[in-house]
Amino acid sequence: MTSSMTAFTRQQSEQEWGSLTWEIRSVNHRYLETSVRLPDIFRGLENQIREQVRKSMSRGKVECQLRYNAQEGSGGSIAINEELVQQLLQANRNIQQLLGEQRPLNSMELLRWPGVIAEQQLDNDALESAALSLFRQALGDLIATREREGNDLEGFLQQRIDSIRELVATLREKMPQILIAQRQSLHDKLQDLQVELEPTRLEQEIALLAQKADVDEELDRLDSHLGEVERVLKASGQKGRRLDFLMQELNREANTLSSKSIVVESTRGAVEMKVLIEQMREQIQNIE
Repeated sequence: MTSSMTAFTRQQSEQEWGSLTWEIRSVNHRYLETSVRLPDIFRGLENQIREQVRKSMSRGKVECQLRYNAQEGSGGSIAINEELVQQLLQANRNIQQLLGEQRPLNSMELLRWPGVIAEQQLDNDALESAALSLFRQALGDLIATREREGNDLEGFLQQRIDSIRELVATLREKMPQILIAQRQSLHDKLQDLQVELEPTRLEQEIALLAQKADVDEELDRLDSHLGEVERVLKASGQKGRRLDFLMQELNREANTLSSKSIVVESTRGAVEMKVLIEQMREQIQNIE
């Protein structure tokens, strides 16, 4: 499976205590570089986040950001510290016995006592668990997006491979006719110049011309490199760097083909190849 390094996902979860939103963005990069931005109460998750990213991808600059919006009043319902209330009531009874008074405590007086009303605190473990679960969901969506875009890139590259193969096949088919035409052209020029060469010398010149124009090796290597590109695309694991190297090799053969060109048609074919190879190279920069 071919994966792109360029993708984005946004996943949100609404709970009674508030909302969590993960945004993960990845772009092309030579190595894997991960940045994590978390609210303070989620700082403990950073190492786990980095580890999950490391296990899921091998290249790309990955930015992970978590936003947390607490629901107003989510800290809770009012909680009564019943144990403290009982202690206060007992203390009141003791004091009344000592003073010989019988005056019950007013409920509002009890509520104003520090610690009687305690706002329930959210469970940090539960918050972290929810954030981590949502992150896994977001990371899975990011990876799926990278794979979809990678599949599109693979189709794009295959189209260019097929086009280059057609150019190679066309040149291979026409080279004999091109050489025959060049031989005839050489004869015609000599006749126009009224220059006579010994048949042996003439054949030597024609053989030299054919040798300089022979591009069979270049065409064979182009076919071989194209086959390797297809093999790498179907393989698993990292492939971007290998593909980038193959683009350099393809470009080298196209340049040699251009330098050996003896007619406009083969020159045009070499130029078209170089254009297609450059298009492939640009897209390969996004492949993991």
